[in-house]
Amino acid sequence: MTEETQYRVAHVRRALAEDSRTAELGIRVNVRGDDVYLSGEVTTENRRADLERVLREVAPEVVVHNDVRVADTREPARREELR
Repeated sequence: MTEETQYRVAHVRRALAEDSRTAELGIRVNVRGDDVYLSGEVTTENRRADLERVLREVAPEVVVHNDVRVADTREPARREELR
């Protein structure tokens, strides 16, 4: 990984961690050229969209690939039976 790529990854991670809309430490950031790939898991679709919004604000020149999943936090529909 080049020094420039390391800087870009650190810059994006810091922005995602420090912005009050996201405050995410568990999101993985990978950079390949001008493409930034986000992956991980969040609790809501709004949080997922906020990650991309913050990234576009701090690095408008990059192509964003938002592969972050939204966790299913609903209660189970039925009771699990253990035998």
